[in-house]
Amino acid sequence: MSDVRRREFITLLGGAAAAWPLAAHAQQPGTPRRIGVLIQVAEGDPQARIEVATFLRGLQKLGWSEGHNLRIDTRWGGGDADLIRKYAAELVALAPEVVLAPGGTVVGALQQASRTVPIVFVNVTDPVGRGYVASLAQPVGNATGFTSFEFGMGGKWLEVLKEMAPPVTRAAVLRDPVITAGMGYLAAIHALAPSIGVQVTPIDVRQTSDIERAVAAFARTPNSGLIVTADPAAIVHREAIIALAARHRLPAVYPYRFFVISGGLISYGLDNIEQYRLAAGYVDRILKGEKPGDLPVQAPTKYELAINLKTAKALGLEVPPTLLARADEVIE
Repeated sequence: MSDVRRREFITLLGGAAAAWPLAAHAQQPGTPRRIGVLIQVAEGDPQARIEVATFLRGLQKLGWSEGHNLRIDTRWGGGDADLIRKYAAELVALAPEVVLAPGGTVVGALQQASRTVPIVFVNVTDPVGRGYVASLAQPVGNATGFTSFEFGMGGKWLEVLKEMAPPVTRAAVLRDPVITAGMGYLAAIHALAPSIGVQVTPIDVRQTSDIERAVAAFARTPNSGLIVTADPAAIVHREAIIALAARHRLPAVYPYRFFVISGGLISYGLDNIEQYRLAAGYVDRILKGEKPGDLPVQAPTKYELAINLKTAKALGLEVPPTLLARADEVIE
């Protein structure tokens, strides 16, 4: 090799060697993207932990891994509206690129804290009426996600209760009086009740002690049953409500399958776990540059019927064959 060629080779080799550290640095993962998760119930809630785990698995399948390219700030509201508002402001101050918000109470708190931080919600009733989005097709603002029930579902819950327990002539509706969705369900139940011979009594769901007194007083009259709406307070107090229904031998219909798994009689509602998987897809799209206002709000495409035969037997109920045939899940 000539002296000139040798010098050129050494120069190129030295330049490449100098570039290697820069190239290696460029291939290192960048700063992890930051998202928030605000859960309305307590951290120890087993159902909520399943839901969050489903969301995280959905993100992993899309290439997002906590501790690698994603940082997740999670807060648990413990069913306390004041604490949820506090944590909403706290999360917004951390400047996440998007926040997962299960339930209308969480969405409202986050939008009170910021109208710019992107929000993906799940299990929300009437997001348009509550002002979270401009429309389902074009949300426009900083929120989008997945709805749970239309108000008309209240009438369906009453129908299921009556079919499951035909002698029922009185139905107590457990709902949170300060949540608009609870009032919407109650209106739908009231509209249907006279046609099937059922008298409706609303019971406020706020504190366990209040629920216990109200249900005990209601159960003194025979042929009574319960309709538990999809309000946050009912989810927080679900174990107490299921125990009260068993103690007072009240047939009860619930909005979610996990009530029936915990000993409730019958449920009719959406697969709420699926919504968390779908939410991961929307979070992924927002992290990749799409705006929440351009992603349409989606409604459930299927509702599931679950029956607990052990609970039915304990209440002395014979499950109608037609209802049993329609069930998506039967717990022995």
